[in-house]
Amino acid sequence: MKLVRTATAKWLAASLATVLLVTAWGGDQRAAAFTASNADAAMTSFVNVFYDASAKYFYTNSDHQIQAAHAYGPNGGLYTDFWWEAQMWETVMDAYQRTGSTTYRTMIDDIYTGFNAKYANMVDNQFNDDLGWWALACLRAYELTGTQDYLNRGSFLFDHVYASWDTTYYGGGIWWRADAKNPATNTSSQKNMATNAPMVMAAIKLKNAYNNSNYLTKAQQIYSWIQSKLINGSKVNDHMEGTGAGIVKDWDFTYNYGTYLGAATALYQATGTSSYLTDANNAANYVINKMTSATTLLYEGENDAPGFKMIFARNLNQLRVQANQTQYLTFLQQNATQAWNHRRTSDGIIGSDWTAPTGSSYVQSLAAAAGTSILQFVPADNYTGNIAGNGLYEAENARRTLVSAAGMINESSQTGFNGRGYVAGWNTNGTSLNFYVNQNAAGSKTITFRYSAAAGNAGRYVKVNGAVVTNNLTFTGTSNWSTWNTVSVTVALQAGSNTIELGYDTSKGNNNYLNLDQMYGL
Repeated sequence: MKLVRTATAKWLAASLATVLLVTAWGGDQRAAAFTASNADAAMTSFVNVFYDASAKYFYTNSDHQIQAAHAYGPNGGLYTDFWWEAQMWETVMDAYQRTGSTTYRTMIDDIYTGFNAKYANMVDNQFNDDLGWWALACLRAYELTGTQDYLNRGSFLFDHVYASWDTTYYGGGIWWRADAKNPATNTSSQKNMATNAPMVMAAIKLKNAYNNSNYLTKAQQIYSWIQSKLINGSKVNDHMEGTGAGIVKDWDFTYNYGTYLGAATALYQATGTSSYLTDANNAANYVINKMTSATTLLYEGENDAPGFKMIFARNLNQLRVQANQTQYLTFLQQNATQAWNHRRTSDGIIGSDWTAPTGSSYVQSLAAAAGTSILQFVPADNYTGNIAGNGLYEAENARRTLVSAAGMINESSQTGFNGRGYVAGWNTNGTSLNFYVNQNAAGSKTITFRYSAAAGNAGRYVKVNGAVVTNNLTFTGTSNWSTWNTVSVTVALQAGSNTIELGYDTSKGNNNYLNLDQMYGL
């Protein structure tokens, strides 16, 4: 995976809120039940829009055009790139595992054939995380079908990736890239969660397939390194880089938590050791408590980022099933319902943000696969209605405009905040935070913003669904940046989806710095 391993991409994934992608909502946005037939419909729509049966491959975009935003993959980016196609393959496996359909069983073989036609030698790819996703997918395909070729390929890919295990830097770990193993000479050198945790899962699958304890030993070796270098309490960090002892980068992605809890779950299933189960639950609860918007998995950006919550949700479901952790069922079902309720009715496709209606622009296949997959692997609850969630919206998880976005940073240096931090340094004209709020019924609600304003009184406008509620809500100054206050305003909300926009516009008298912690009361 090439796009998320830079500081710029970190910013995009953590706080991207491109207005262009959310302004063109269309279609009937009434809520519907999450039922088995909905799961069927979602999968049918996904295949109809994205799958090219003649090429046996998935298109990158719903409009079947090459878009500059993600022009990677075969035919100049017309078809999905390496790790995306592995996720498309897993989505088909999700559908096959749920339905037992011969259509999806045939597609499993066809997609493998189509991928090999596009990538004749998989190990030409120097990115070990990409190869790891194919190792995992091949081993899952073997478990589902018994086809020996899938086991052979999965075993080969695991061995190839594991050859990048190295103790020269950071005391162990598998390098992200096979061609970048020296941080003193190559700035791309790093060891990350995205490469190492999937290899733990793959090793356990190989241990089960071959009844070979050597794979368990390797899985525990990799996991022990992860635990010692990338875990800080319940915090799952992204990667290590740099010379000497190395520097830990603490970027938050649901992807990292998902792969880590998947690795812990696999080891718990293989050994029965309770500490692995504790690790998995700690990672799961961190995301549920801190990386959601009113209990719906957050929007992390476009391109690679929409696939992150698919990987988290799929592995959380494995934790639920394999370790009998039934406490996660409601969370998973509500997220599946959110995804379904916000589909685009014109073609049934689900977009990258499960809290807001899918717009009329093209949708990327990885985003659509995420929403489709959760409907496949989570049991339907037959609930009809919207998901209002717990009414709590952390500011750092809200979407925001990109007009001088550097003026709206996520920060956690001041004490007393909730969640993972707060939005800070906010004093730039033309910027706003957008909270996507779902309600079961229309009515008035009093919403409360928790904030700090040590520079003095600050003002912001409030809009609901584009209509002005107040042009200049006053956030009274606080004595310091670690002192938090609240201000409330009453708004009228419609049943279903709503947008609450808190913005900065000097023409409305808005002024001054503001740190925003959260919005609640819905």
